[in-house]
Amino acid sequence: MPHDLIHLLRAALGPTKVDTSDATLGARRHDYWVASHVRDFAGTPGPKPACVVRPAAIADVKAVLRIANEYRAPVIPFGLGSGVVGGVVASADAILLDMGAMNAVRSIDSFNLLASFDAGKNGLEAEKEVAEFGLTIGHWPQSIAVSTVGGWIATRASGQFSTAHGNIEDIVHSIEAVLPNGDLVTLGKGPRASAGPDLRHLMLGSEGALGVITGVTLSLCRAPQSRAVSAFEAPDMRAGFEFQREIIQAGWRPPVARQYDERESRRLDHRATACLILFVHEGPAEVVAAETAAVAAMARAADIPAAPSDIVDHWLSHRNTVPSWDQFLSRGIVLDTVEISADWIAIDAIYEEATQSLQSVEGCLAGSAHSSHLYRSGLNLYFTFAVQVADPAKMESVYFDCWRRIMEATDAYGGSLAHHHGIGRVRRAWLERELGATGVALLRSLKQTLDPNGIMNPGVLIPDA
Repeated sequence: MPHDLIHLLRAALGPTKVDTSDATLGARRHDYWVASHVRDFAGTPGPKPACVVRPAAIADVKAVLRIANEYRAPVIPFGLGSGVVGGVVASADAILLDMGAMNAVRSIDSFNLLASFDAGKNGLEAEKEVAEFGLTIGHWPQSIAVSTVGGWIATRASGQFSTAHGNIEDIVHSIEAVLPNGDLVTLGKGPRASAGPDLRHLMLGSEGALGVITGVTLSLCRAPQSRAVSAFEAPDMRAGFEFQREIIQAGWRPPVARQYDERESRRLDHRATACLILFVHEGPAEVVAAETAAVAAMARAADIPAAPSDIVDHWLSHRNTVPSWDQFLSRGIVLDTVEISADWIAIDAIYEEATQSLQSVEGCLAGSAHSSHLYRSGLNLYFTFAVQVADPAKMESVYFDCWRRIMEATDAYGGSLAHHHGIGRVRRAWLERELGATGVALLRSLKQTLDPNGIMNPGVLIPDA
């Protein structure tokens, strides 16, 4: 990057908002994507960005994008770096736009149940802010303490309580963003609108490729009056899937519905002998009591016995523990989690084919899955793989091979190749399988229209980026 461009940025924003120190640049080279950590471990780390810019206001973001457009400099939006699919991979000429300083609570409206935040607001802090009013966002991703509300929008995130509360697209009320040319736009207004296409979806899942999200208004819920938990043990995954299908299609919506295969069940609780299914029930006390009783009755009808409910309590208290990739890489183990979704007809075949394929990989320590998001027409699967790799130089190729096996099994049965982590770089070669050639062409057209100079987070989303 030309030095005069950094000088322009400092002149426009002030010298303290533009950082070129080695320590800062090194800390912002990438997000939590395993492949980036594998490269670090192998001694071939990616480049540092040219500078890290920390905007404090919308005017700063607008100024950065206008300067970047003039110089055709790449701009990479950065929240808290918790992304796991390669949404942030720096280049030596890039402006890394660290949104962490834009973290204000703009308003909390307990009458209309709306809360507005700067996009850089930490997710757990946002939840705590609304909790003081007896409210909840209802969005609980595992990364809640290390992700931002803007990042939730950019990655089209899903939370652990989604069966009742919905995913982020069901919770968001409006989105404020700066387009690549520096113009500000607010997308969304009322509780529902029929004013042409819903333009909020331009930013939902955009991964920083179509603009910079600067503010988010979320639709809240009152904190639940009551909570209960229940657990069951299905003989196999197929029986568990059918049990969950009957529950959701009967009209019950436990906020948390999770099913683990035998391997993951044993890892979750040593007492497990088959496939654990966990539920959290929340809401008015009468509803919780009715739902808990109905689910238990359906379990008895399906010959699925109850399991100790303290398994759910243990999960609730440990659910946001996130491992350090480096502690595995140092032992020669490459691993990751991969989420997909499919309808009820396809989900069992995808589970069987993907896990069997993973378990055939040389050195496989784990090839397993659980479901964590439940819908009337299907559910998701969250695969885990861990492989012992004797030659560190082969870690990256083994990593991508495991991903390929899951993507191929999912695609073979018509499943969706991404449930909530987005596309980033790890899935972009598969996007045409998801959207079709015409769909990808449409996405390219949107990108070209909104970002003709290609400055916004180049390398993500678009298959040949």
